[in-house]
Amino acid sequence: MSSDPLLQPYQLKHLTLKNRIMTTSHEPAYPEDGMPKERYRAYHEERAKAGIALAMTAGSAAVSKDSPPVFNNVLAYKDEVVPWIQNLTDGCHEHGCAVMIQLTHLGRRTNWNKHDWLPSVSSSKHREPAHRAFPKLIEDWDIERIISDFADAAERMKAGGMDGIELQVSGHLMDQFWSPLTNDLVGPYGADTLENRMLFPMDVLGAIRKRVGNRFIIGFRYTADEMQKGGISAKDGLEISKILAASGQLDFLNVNRGRIHTDPAMTDLIPVQGMPSAPHLDFAGEVRKVTGMPTFHASRIPDVATARHAIENGLLDMVGMTRAHMADPHIVKKIIEGRESDIRPCVGATYCLDRIYQAGDALCIHNPATGRELTMPHEILTAPILRKIVIIGAGPAGLEAARVAAERGHKVIVFEAQPDPGGQIRLAAQSPRRREMISIIDWRMSQCAARDVEFHFNTWGEISNISALNPDIVIVATGGMPNTELFESSNDTDHVVTAWDIIAGDVKPADNILIYDESGDHPALQAAEIAANAGAKVEIMTPDRTFSPEIMAMNLVPYMRSLQDKDVTFTVTRRLLDVKRAGNKLMATIGTDYSNFSQQQSYDQIVINYGTMPLDDLYFELKPLSKNYGAVDYDALINGTPQTLIRNCNGIFQLFRIGDAVSARNTHAAIYDALRLVKDL
Repeated sequence: MSSDPLLQPYQLKHLTLKNRIMTTSHEPAYPEDGMPKERYRAYHEERAKAGIALAMTAGSAAVSKDSPPVFNNVLAYKDEVVPWIQNLTDGCHEHGCAVMIQLTHLGRRTNWNKHDWLPSVSSSKHREPAHRAFPKLIEDWDIERIISDFADAAERMKAGGMDGIELQVSGHLMDQFWSPLTNDLVGPYGADTLENRMLFPMDVLGAIRKRVGNRFIIGFRYTADEMQKGGISAKDGLEISKILAASGQLDFLNVNRGRIHTDPAMTDLIPVQGMPSAPHLDFAGEVRKVTGMPTFHASRIPDVATARHAIENGLLDMVGMTRAHMADPHIVKKIIEGRESDIRPCVGATYCLDRIYQAGDALCIHNPATGRELTMPHEILTAPILRKIVIIGAGPAGLEAARVAAERGHKVIVFEAQPDPGGQIRLAAQSPRRREMISIIDWRMSQCAARDVEFHFNTWGEISNISALNPDIVIVATGGMPNTELFESSNDTDHVVTAWDIIAGDVKPADNILIYDESGDHPALQAAEIAANAGAKVEIMTPDRTFSPEIMAMNLVPYMRSLQDKDVTFTVTRRLLDVKRAGNKLMATIGTDYSNFSQQQSYDQIVINYGTMPLDDLYFELKPLSKNYGAVDYDALINGTPQTLIRNCNGIFQLFRIGDAVSARNTHAAIYDALRLVKDL
């Protein structure tokens, strides 16, 4: 028996959980037609077979038709969900992993123009800022109907073999009742007393208990401190926690702290990179202390050391490492095997959650196998034939290619023109708040070092030194350089600098700056933050109707907070057409896509953020020497079979290019390029 606190079993009612690590409820938006089908099962099963004790699925499964799935939620109100739940449950149970599901009614945290176009309902007459739909103030018959819907859904989950359920009382309808900030009702469910505000959640709990019996496990995930004036205070939350414990109807408490009604509030509840880890852990420990209840919690617990601290010091009974398991589903397995240093780190980029809140599916910024378990491996198999592979470039794409090729058993040699690895990741990490991004590079370098990958830094990849190695495969991962050509224009832009120049410190910000952002990604706001902190007057301009659309909600929050008290303005729907020198100033000609309007404006400095252009000279020099002329068989790439195209019978090696050496995309795309190509080489 291990002495590691994280590996100790935990008895939850009749259920023995084999260790103290769980994934808390989250909706990766993988359902198909509202059902948790094979992709959903494969995602959770991967983590189950690697050793987690409890998979809390869905975030959350919808119990009613007027709670439409804005996050592509599981539809728990449909009878057809039962066999799919059974399939999911069986997949996890086969590996000794307990399975539960979170049920909810979203209340005002949804939109009416989804699915059946029913009006949203809430105990509040005000819309939630994040989802914008004005709700109907809930009526008595709505309350009766929704209570019954909760009981029906719980019964379906029990029929599907689930070990228990969690009711979402954090930001959703039940929480809207018990928070004084979102209860505009009068009468028995009204806002005047805590008992009245808690009545609806307790009525739901009672109805479910009558339907599923006392053995079935039920818990609340709830907000015990809204951290906002007029809302539930920490004192109130501890009192609520005592009431829940005294009810005798709940088997565990899963504690949240904060609100989720706006992007900033959400980001405080679920912190992103550059924010403190585990900010609410001690408060969760207070709840456990005053209630004596089994207590779960998750809020940026990204590493094993923090998780171990939470259990060892009695703060939690089960520790949630949800985003961490998106980065590496094999955390528990690696702990058991004494390989904690091999754990792929969560860097807090929150690409996963931001994609969900943009109506996408959850993907990890640097583990492209997450969510693609049906097609992409988390563990790399040895190749049947070993080859010599030369990789040009040690950015995220090149390093992923090197890692995977080395795990396949190939001989791998990497050329990198810079003195250090990292490419654009190293540039991003220059900003203190984004320094965790460098772990994407550090982890790959350590994996490559363990597999004897040969690196040549400060070395250009050229035909001569590549050919001298007699490679079987050459992969060009040279990335790109900032593009300063204006859209559909050949105008001279010699007078501009790039966002990279500002971030790297190669160019100091001037007094009055225009940052023209046509990409909408991090470099523009990183440069803006640096310039504003230096005292510059900054205008951020975009031709789009919104600014920084690629950064998305939660990652946008820290930038906005840092810029609010600075001399920074945002201008949308304006296109930079031309830049000319005018004495010691720059004269910008500014137009718009919406009319023929244009104007001229003077600045001290103009900074461009317009993606990258591929550094592809070497690729085109190598192309005539290659067997495939650089061509990729897309069907083979998508279907997971080897690349066998021969277009040049006199070719010496296979040639491929990946990442920004192909076109400007993002970190996830670059790493995915590498994994899905090299896993079959």
